[in-house]
Amino acid sequence: MSKQIKVPECALCKTLACSSGLKNKAPDNCPMVNENNLLKNSLHEYEENMVQKVACTSALVEAEGYCSWTRIEEIIAFARRANYSRIGLAFCIGLRREANRFNEIMTQNGFEMISAICKAGSVPKEELGLKDEDKVRPGRHEAMCNPVAQANLLNKAEVDLKVILGLCVGHDSLFIHYADSPVTVLAVKDRVLAHNPLGALYAGHYFDRRFK
Repeated sequence: MSKQIKVPECALCKTLACSSGLKNKAPDNCPMVNENNLLKNSLHEYEENMVQKVACTSALVEAEGYCSWTRIEEIIAFARRANYSRIGLAFCIGLRREANRFNEIMTQNGFEMISAICKAGSVPKEELGLKDEDKVRPGRHEAMCNPVAQANLLNKAEVDLKVILGLCVGHDSLFIHYADSPVTVLAVKDRVLAHNPLGALYAGHYFDRRFK
C-alpha cells in the first residue's frame, strides 16, 4: 500500500508554527514536516534576480507602511523602490471611473501609465461559442471580456508592473497566465458588496445561508 500523502491544510491550522519559528510545534500535516525538500527547493528560486527583487521590495514596503498605507500607496511605494517607471493597468469597463482616477494618481506621482480595457477588440461573445441567451443582455451586441488581449497589449508596451482592477473571476486568471512581467491587484470586483468580497465572510450571519 502506497503511503498516504498528507496535504497541507494551513487554513485550518491553529498553531502557526511557521510564523513563530517554533517548528517543533508544527502539526503532522504541516508542510514543514512533510514537504521540507519542496520548501528548500522553493527557496532557491529567490536567487533569481527578479524574484529576489520583488520579494525584498515587497517586504520593505510591508515593514514601512504596515497598517498605515492604503493599497494605492503601497503600489506607489513598491513601484518606486523597485525602480518601475512604466505601469500597466488592466481594468474592467465597469470600473472605468476608478481606473481613470488611479491612472491620474499614478501619473501625478511620476509614473508612465499604459492601460487596457477588458472589452478590447469588441469581439462578440458568440466568437467564444456562447449563445445569445448566455449573454448578460440577450438580443444585442455584447463584447466578450478579453484578458488575453489585455495582457498582450501591456506585454507589447513592455510595462514594468501590471495592475489588475476589477477583472472577472477567471478572466483575471487568464490575464496573469499571459502576463510576462510582475502582476499585482489593486481591487477585485464584487458588484454585490461594493467590491469588498471579504464582506461576505464578515457578515457570515447573513451570507452563510446563501453559501449553503
